[in-house]
Amino acid sequence: MTLPAYLIAALGEIAGCFAFWHVTRLGGSPWWLAVGLVCLAIFAWALTLVESDAAGRAFAAYGGVYIVSSLIWMWAVEHVRPDRWDIAGGLLCLAGATVIVFGPRA
Repeated sequence: MTLPAYLIAALGEIAGCFAFWHVTRLGGSPWWLAVGLVCLAIFAWALTLVESDAAGRAFAAYGGVYIVSSLIWMWAVEHVRPDRWDIAGGLLCLAGATVIVFGPRA
């Protein structure tokens, strides 16, 4: 359930933040703020579905998924192709998240 929860959380967080960006930076309708709040609530709820003995560990591992998801959003929604540094950084963060999730615990 961890990966689907992280993907739902990432979509909720990115969409919610983008809704606020759309209003404040692009002059969108204030109604987008309501959409943004719902998306951010979905983000917070999804993170509660992650099986972890510590919330901080679940949130830290989520960071790598969020970064890679943000780069995919940039490419798919904003039509800005990630460069090699974006890809390298995203993979590095995802590797760190993998260590956090699957690292042996004493």
